[in-house]
Amino acid sequence: MLIIGENIHIISPRVKEAIENRDAKFIQTLALKQVKAGAGILDLNIGPQKKRGTEIMPWIVETVQAVTDVPLSLDTTNVAAMEAGLRVCKKPALLNSASADPARLDPVMDLAAKYNASVIALTMGVDGIPSTADGRTAIAMETLLPKAESLGIPPKRVFLDPLVLTVNGNQDVAQETVNAIRVFKQLSDPPPMTVVGLSNISNSCPNEIRSLINRTFMVMLMAAGLDSAIADPLDKKLMEFIRVVESRDTATPMGRLIVALYDATAAMEDLDPGLVDRNDQEQVEFFKTCQILKNQIIYAHSYLRI
Repeated sequence: MLIIGENIHIISPRVKEAIENRDAKFIQTLALKQVKAGAGILDLNIGPQKKRGTEIMPWIVETVQAVTDVPLSLDTTNVAAMEAGLRVCKKPALLNSASADPARLDPVMDLAAKYNASVIALTMGVDGIPSTADGRTAIAMETLLPKAESLGIPPKRVFLDPLVLTVNGNQDVAQETVNAIRVFKQLSDPPPMTVVGLSNISNSCPNEIRSLINRTFMVMLMAAGLDSAIADPLDKKLMEFIRVVESRDTATPMGRLIVALYDATAAMEDLDPGLVDRNDQEQVEFFKTCQILKNQIIYAHSYLRI
């Protein structure tokens, strides 16, 4: 599983301050922590930056490249800033992101072709995000993949993103996201890559349950064929779940349950409740979260206590 480290994000007050003050040391420390924890790409999210984007993006790219050689994801809606960053990238970058909206599709895909970059392609258009896997697949097949092909961008450089919505308010869509990943991997030969913004699933949920929701959803997505996730590599429990799935480590009761969920999802079946030790709180919470994500019980902030 390729983890795209999400922590250098302007939504963080400390990151925003570091960018404004050109605090290279803070950015570099955060970059190195993510790489050490397992990030294979670092996402550099500077926001729109309409006025200073062409100055900020190359600065942050060069700041991070001074301490690590992992590839970078350039995350901004400012296309000029994105290209300014591409000019100083030492390795082919990942562009975050294009969509089926012509205002985003053409300029970002053109940059990906020009700079031999990969591109995250969001399955949304001018009318928003379809609620079904079929709707998202149609956008990928009719617009995103044909555009990439026309520019000579191979499927291995196109990261289709079904767009994860928060389980709080969009509970019925979580399973559709899993289904979309499964279908995306069948769209071409070789298949396109797939990616999600993992933490979106737990947006607006209480902090104490966000990691649990994230890591449970990650197991389900991996079983459907997910290749990569924009996620927090500093979340040790998330990274442990990924390790358990990839190594099929069933040495512990929890490990056996994680692998069982993976296998059940891969077979498009439900996790057998008989596998859950009802005296083990971690297993019970994991199982309840599975039920939430499959829309089998109604989400509430207090669902673990119900």
